[in-house]
Amino acid sequence: MPDQPAAKPTKQLYQLLADDTDGRACKDIPDEVCTALPSNYLLLLCSQCCTALADLLANPKTILTWLLTSLGTPASFIAWLVPLRESGSMLPQLMIGAWVRRFAKRKAFLVLGSVLQASSLLGMALVALSLEGRQAGVAILILLACFSLARGLNSVAQKDVLGKTVPKGRRGRLTGLATSVSGVITAVISLWLLQQDSHHSWFYAGFLLAAALLWFGASALFSAIREQAGASDGGVNAMQAAWQNVRKLKTDKVLRNFIICRGLLLSSALVQPFVVLLAQQQNNSHQTLMLLLLASSVAGAVSASLWGKAADRSSKQVLQLAAVLTLLGCVLPIVYLPATENSWFYPLLFVWLNISHAGVRLGRKTYLVDIATGNQRTEYVALSNSLMGVLLLLVGAIAALFAAWSVTAVLCFFALLSLVAIYFTFRLSAT
Repeated sequence: MPDQPAAKPTKQLYQLLADDTDGRACKDIPDEVCTALPSNYLLLLCSQCCTALADLLANPKTILTWLLTSLGTPASFIAWLVPLRESGSMLPQLMIGAWVRRFAKRKAFLVLGSVLQASSLLGMALVALSLEGRQAGVAILILLACFSLARGLNSVAQKDVLGKTVPKGRRGRLTGLATSVSGVITAVISLWLLQQDSHHSWFYAGFLLAAALLWFGASALFSAIREQAGASDGGVNAMQAAWQNVRKLKTDKVLRNFIICRGLLLSSALVQPFVVLLAQQQNNSHQTLMLLLLASSVAGAVSASLWGKAADRSSKQVLQLAAVLTLLGCVLPIVYLPATENSWFYPLLFVWLNISHAGVRLGRKTYLVDIATGNQRTEYVALSNSLMGVLLLLVGAIAALFAAWSVTAVLCFFALLSLVAIYFTFRLSAT
């Protein structure tokens, strides 16, 4: 029986965005969802735009750091923002993956995870309006942990739903387009808010409220996806599989050096909230925050294509260069700290660090793909992610101890990690 054509405007828009005009797009997805491909693609695109924009509006490196500082929360709390945000979604994701895959349809997990993340952000907005100091810090960290756990649920389910509803060769374009659109929207919002008057805590809580509404919108879009039942057996507990492969660290020198290097380069992400803290101490105005938000939404996206081309030539050299840039980004504020007259220094430094972090992320992903093949790649990813989830919490705890002493001590700690990382990038095997 011939497929029923999709609504003409939807199909035309899909063909324009996905560059699908060859008529073979459904070759690796079930025939039952082929007719729904245009609508599913647009639903997933819109939902990913919502979630990517929500992530930028509730970014722990910028918005949450600025909010906690404005509420009088000690700097040691800020050291936990990025580790909780990242490891909280990484470790549970490994444990619940097999459980989610027992269900033939998984979009319900997308809806549930989105609602839970939205609810966590609503709670953060209420905290911003009602609590201060340590109480606000504790409440925000607890809600961020809940947010991150729900994010792990989304991450597992979204990969499965995307694989069943959008064909290979269209998935990367979808994600890239969503990231670009959200970045442009955030940049426009930031530029507009730069022109506005000074605001109080309700203004920053408004970012969290907007992010929550976007997650609620994403849940509605996820619920409209037409998903066919898939396989629900043969799942493996990824956490157990990852830890069973720890012995590879003893015998596989290439993998061992890569994981050490990746762990040390966590500094590229973890140092950024402290640059935001220094910027706020210099100029506690919403214009400074908007400049930082603009930097985070533009710098990584603009540099990603350049890093990508360089990584195609040598991912090892990308990691070497990114490590050097990260070290300089940690050292510059230590040297510059006594002189705080230049209001552009920290926004420009934040651009620098976002560019270096983009290089670290793209370089390590490309390097991992290059050094492994087949099932070995899956094992490497599982083991690497498991260890990074643990290391994030460990490094976050150490950074919190240094932060209780001084921000300069934290910067020195991350500079030391970056310096050692440079050494290990030269020990990486050529790809």
